[in-house]
Amino acid sequence: MIGYAVIGTKDLERSCAFYGALLEGIGGKQLMGLDHIKFYGTDAGGAMLAVASPHNGEPQACGNGNMIAIPGGSPEGADKLYAKAIELGATDEGEPGQRFPFFYGGYVRDLDGNKLCFFHMTDA
Repeated sequence: MIGYAVIGTKDLERSCAFYGALLEGIGGKQLMGLDHIKFYGTDAGGAMLAVASPHNGEPQACGNGNMIAIPGGSPEGADKLYAKAIELGATDEGEPGQRFPFFYGGYVRDLDGNKLCFFHMTDA
């Protein structure tokens, strides 16, 4: 359903180091890129997450209400992603835990303030 989502950054090199280290634990790697945008995923035909310097040259800003959710594969996987993001300099927006009977998730803000959720859908 989703081809790719783009997260804006103030510092592309720093953002690539963050997302490269974060996503390698779930098999993610940089699949392609240009000078202002880099795409991460697990295979060339699947969904991707991109980090980019804004194309219009204006400063990066986080959208109010925007969030990227990254599946952990299990509650433990969501915990590992959350811990890795914090280790890499992300800030806490809600420690991992069962939010609803069917949803386990933890929340952070990346180095540019973009909101991320690491989650696992559980049996309802």
